[in-house]
Amino acid sequence: MTLEFGAPWSRSLKTASIFAVVVLVGVATVGVVILPARLPLARLLLAALPLIILGSAFLSSVSGYTLTATALEVARPFGRTAFPLADLVSVGGDAAPFSGALRLFGNGGIFSFTGYFWSRRLGRFRALATDPARAVILKFRRCTLVVTPDDTQRFIVRLRTHLANAARP
Repeated sequence: MTLEFGAPWSRSLKTASIFAVVVLVGVATVGVVILPARLPLARLLLAALPLIILGSAFLSSVSGYTLTATALEVARPFGRTAFPLADLVSVGGDAAPFSGALRLFGNGGIFSFTGYFWSRRLGRFRALATDPARAVILKFRRCTLVVTPDDTQRFIVRLRTHLANAARP
């Protein structure tokens, strides 16, 4: 069994990503065009730092999810992050997983919502998401994960079926 799920972008993610790209490319351009040549270090920093931010945001972005018989794989630009289903404890939907959440480390809206967050409701959790309205909360033995597949209901049903089958002797 291998099921593929897309990772659609929410309107707010599209807006924030476009805004961030325009601003960061603008700052980099200002660093190269406006600053005088006699300030090479300032020019380099002003040009490179925004591009490094965009590059790292792109590398951490999410492009889809794959459910196999043994793992949930999150597709990234240059690889996959796998979570073994043997450690899965529960699964459920949540339309507002980031409500009241604090970002501990990660990206809060350039190409994806990825990283580590904390909220009173979920505690410490990891997000690999693109549309918070489609959020699925996966509780593993050692962590809580928020993902946002395109077909939320089908995703939840498949994982609950897996949990039910795993519970049978």
